[in-house]
Amino acid sequence: MKIQAIADRMMQQNTFIIYDEQTKEAAVIDPSLNIKEELECINKNNLKVNYILLTHGHADHIGDVLELKKITGAKIVASINEKELLNDASKNLSTEFYQEKIEFDADEYVNDRDKLKMGEHTFSFFFTPGHTPGGMCIRCENDMFTGDTLFNGSIGRTDLYGGDYNQMLKSLKKLSRMEDQIRIHPGHGPSSTLGEEKKSNYYMKLVV
Repeated sequence: MKIQAIADRMMQQNTFIIYDEQTKEAAVIDPSLNIKEELECINKNNLKVNYILLTHGHADHIGDVLELKKITGAKIVASINEKELLNDASKNLSTEFYQEKIEFDADEYVNDRDKLKMGEHTFSFFFTPGHTPGGMCIRCENDMFTGDTLFNGSIGRTDLYGGDYNQMLKSLKKLSRMEDQIRIHPGHGPSSTLGEEKKSNYYMKLVV
């Protein structure tokens, strides 16, 4: 499985394109503010995008969702607890980011620890509320996409609509029980490993 990361210039938000180099099946995680680069990667590698996977519903993570779905026909997958944000432009903050409101429903809502197969690969969904009520981390084998839950050296803010610091600590505790060797790919900033974050991230050290 190959991972292509694309960071936008405005918010340094990471869009991830995950694909099988043999079958060309692909999923895009949190497409936003990068549509030109996303399509260049998809077309260059002749990818078939099956899924658009969302770690959460904030505007800087969903800005390209509807356009990408229109072009690729991919299914949108999100946490069942994030439906409220996806349906409300004021709560997902798209009214502050864009000229037009962004409101939509996912094609498939998932629950904690649900799994989704894509060819030979399996995505596992772990609910990690705190940044938003329906925030989740998405794991594929030894890679995990942590959205705005866990960053390299920090965590996502908890002062926006639906944020909850105590819930965030519980979510970090959940992540702390996972293997150290898991590579984490955050919604902003560079990648890391869970082991490194357990040792050096102030917030993870609170729950380990």
